[in-house]
Amino acid sequence: MSVKLLMNWDIKPGRDQEYFEFVVREWVPGITRLGLQATGAWYTVYSRTEAPQIMTEGIAKDLETMRSILNSREWQMLYEKLQEYVSNYNQKIVHTTGGFQL
Repeated sequence: MSVKLLMNWDIKPGRDQEYFEFVVREWVPGITRLGLQATGAWYTVYSRTEAPQIMTEGIAKDLETMRSILNSREWQMLYEKLQEYVSNYNQKIVHTTGGFQL
């Protein structure tokens, strides 16, 4: 059964342009190479609540594959580079049910 990695974070103030360049040039190609299929990303411009600015998700074919991805050196390098641009990073793995999941 496929599993989904739900991630969310906020872009650090003043890092927007660098962040978006990193996501397009390195993050998405990198996670794709690892076997994580990017399935959605949401950017919150304005919210009355303390919602994260970015919400994104990616699917792996099964839990074993997801664990392998998250334990890989390449994932660690991508994650560390992402941290240069974001704060309040959170993630969780859920079974894929289709549609938007929290």
